[in-house]
Amino acid sequence: MSGPELDDRVPFLARLERTDRTALIGLGREMRFEPRLPLLRQHEPSSHVLLIRRGWTKVTATAANGYEALLALRGPGDVVGESAALTGHPRSATVTALEPVLAVAVDHDRFQRFLSDSPQVALRLLSLASDRTRAADRRRLEFASMRVRERFAALLLELARSHGRRNGQGIELTVPLSKQEMAGSIGASREMVNKLLVELRGRGVVATGRRSMVILRPDTLRRICAEGER
Repeated sequence: MSGPELDDRVPFLARLERTDRTALIGLGREMRFEPRLPLLRQHEPSSHVLLIRRGWTKVTATAANGYEALLALRGPGDVVGESAALTGHPRSATVTALEPVLAVAVDHDRFQRFLSDSPQVALRLLSLASDRTRAADRRRLEFASMRVRERFAALLLELARSHGRRNGQGIELTVPLSKQEMAGSIGASREMVNKLLVELRGRGVVATGRRSMVILRPDTLRRICAEGER
């Protein structure tokens, strides 16, 4: 696979040749995490990277004033903790299991030696970092022209596309995110997200339960997003 064919949604392990993927996984040890338990903690020293084999996680960062932002969702095939492994800096974010997670932990020294001995793998990691940076820049640019209501609609559509499962009602989101986590993803308050959800439920656009959501009318969400493009 070449760079132009990939984007930030293609996980690290999927970018590697099978022999490289097998060799890298073989350097580590398996670790299991129950839902809501942290895999990595912000500000802690770093000793290993994690290759996620099964399950989904959320990546969050907390500001000095306590505001928590949802930065990304990482799942099967993704690598987390690689930035601290390469720079030697403390962890820049917390990674928490959203469901049972199986991961492979590779010590820093082994990971760095593997990259040194496998330039092609190092290039794949670099391309992943570049793709993620471009996606984050694109998202910031899009959000800068939107009001909170439009940003929230865009978030729900993105979650439906990347983590949605059709059922008898509509598109069920398969990742359990709290109102605070959704607020942190769009730079809003929990109160504002709650207000928007009440509005969308009243209009029959979404149906919600405890940490569950079904999108009933994605066409309405698309129309709300389009308001920010005019």
